This record gives sequence, C-alpha cells and structure tokens, in this order.
Amino acid sequence: MNVGGGNRKGRKRRGPMSEINVVPYIDVTFVLLMIFMITAPLVQTGVDVDLPQADAAAVDLKNEPPVIVSIKKSGEFYIDVGDRQDEPVSEQDLSERVTTIMRKNPKAQIYVRGDHAVEYGKIVLVMAALKNAGAPKVGLMTTPPPDK
Repeated sequence: MNVGGGNRKGRKRRGPMSEINVVPYIDVTFVLLMIFMITAPLVQTGVDVDLPQADAAAVDLKNEPPVIVSIKKSGEFYIDVGDRQDEPVSEQDLSERVTTIMRKNPKAQIYVRGDHAVEYGKIVLVMAALKNAGAPKVGLMTTPPPDK
C-alpha cells in the first residue's frame, strides 16, 4: 500500500497555473473604449483660436493686408479686406465673404477686432463663422497697455 505522496493511478499532482485570465482586461478596455467614443464628439465642439497676449510684439503682415472683422458695441459687423474698409456685413454674408477669401488665399491672416463692451456671444458667433468658413487661425486684436 502506497501511503506516501506517490502518484496514484489516474490522479496527477497539479502544478502552478501559468496562464493569465484576460477576460477582466477585455471588459475594462471595452468600457474605456465606450467612454472615449461618447466623450470625443463633445470635446471637439470648441473653436480653435490662437489668443495673442496684450503685450506681444507686432504681427508680421507678410506683404498682404489682413482680413479684419470688426464688431461694434451695438453688435453690427464690419469687414476690412484690402482697400475696402469698414464695409457693413450681415452674419450670413460674413461667412460667405470669408469663404471666398480663403479659397483665393488659404494663408490669409484673419483678425477679430471687437469693442470691449460687446457681448461674449457675438464674438463666439463671429469666430465660429470664421472657423466654418475655413479660417485655420483667428487672431484677436488688442491695444497695447499704456506706458507707465
């Protein structure tokens, strides 16, 4: 009779298991994928803008006059293109005009000049229209701080 720990017929001693259970990792990865798929469209709804600092150096105009969209305190829009300055323009015409300009010159510099009392919503509306018209970057014009 074999009392010690010998192998009995039909029974084998089990060794350590060397396989990794990957099912929990797959579950976590799936949940993270779903979270990213849901949140990605929400993050991309912002308007990309390069905001200049108030005491920054002057901008190089590259031998071309920039396109300047002005917003008066009353909320009226104006556009300056080359020799034609301060032309009144509606919200709908602004997008069409900038689209035409960007087709002719994709590297045109575009700036927004707004009165300090203009509602924030008006500036966002103009910047969104410029972005939809194909402007890759929009600059905000400021006046330099007074010398002390």
